Amino acid sequence: MTGLDWVVTPFIDYAFMRRALAGTSAAAVGAAPLGVFLVLRRMSLMGDAMSHAILPGVAAGFLLSGLSLWAMLLGGLMTGLLVAVLAGVVARLTPLREDASFAAFYLISLGLGVLLVSMRGSNMDLLHVLFGTVLGLDDAALLLVTSVASVTLLAMAMWYRVLVAECLDAGFLRACGGRGTLAHMVFLIMVVVNLVAGFQVLGTLMVVGMMMLPAAAARFWLSTVAGQIVLAAVIGIGSGISGLLISYYYNLPASPAIILAAGLAYLISVVCGPQGGLLHGLIAHGHATFSLKEK
Repeated sequence: MTGLDWVVTPFIDYAFMRRALAGTSAAAVGAAPLGVFLVLRRMSLMGDAMSHAILPGVAAGFLLSGLSLWAMLLGGLMTGLLVAVLAGVVARLTPLREDASFAAFYLISLGLGVLLVSMRGSNMDLLHVLFGTVLGLDDAALLLVTSVASVTLLAMAMWYRVLVAECLDAGFLRACGGRGTLAHMVFLIMVVVNLVAGFQVLGTLMVVGMMMLPAAAARFWLSTVAGQIVLAAVIGIGSGISGLLISYYYNLPASPAIILAAGLAYLISVVCGPQGGLLHGLIAHGHATFSLKEK
């Protein structure tokens, strides 16, 4: 079997692999660009907090309607937005910083969500919610994640300049009468919606990895925001393909394999990336030392 056959054959032979590839690719295209803005805003841990914040709503939808996609979607969306609002209110009305407020609420949400799922469901149901069913996506789940990705890209295109300006200098944007607050709320909604849509693919615990790891990796290769957005999506899609192939050939769980593939891309970027990577820093330091010795 050639290398090309090794990559292509599983997706040609099996419909569930094609569905999994479509789902992970859509999740990457929608979530990874948002991760770029989270990295620029130094709010990377907020993505993790929000992925846990949707869990109680997903669990409540599961308790009321079983494994109903739309019930769990609505519940996750409501609790995710509620936690985002509550964390912001606490940060503004008390001395507690927003990152600490998010951390407190996400820990509460995680404990409550696991408890609610455990009250009615089995261990398999809990694993389904936490780690997703990327190899068992149905038409409704695929339609949801692809629709969310499409709307996210459209919204980012419309609000791109405002989002970038708020990342670089939110105070200047407010002083110029920019719509910074509205842009921030739109951005938070997009983050929550993508996490809720992606939980069906990678689960509430893993979906944030598709949002943050490709974005963090792209930061080491390109300096422009637009370039990082495109590269993050490409790394996310590549991680999905790699993880699915590893899962298929070595009989491993698909969701962790996908996230570990994205993690490997991040580690390679940390070492080799030209924008602050370790090797680049060592080479630059060596050149500087050599120049000083020559003088």
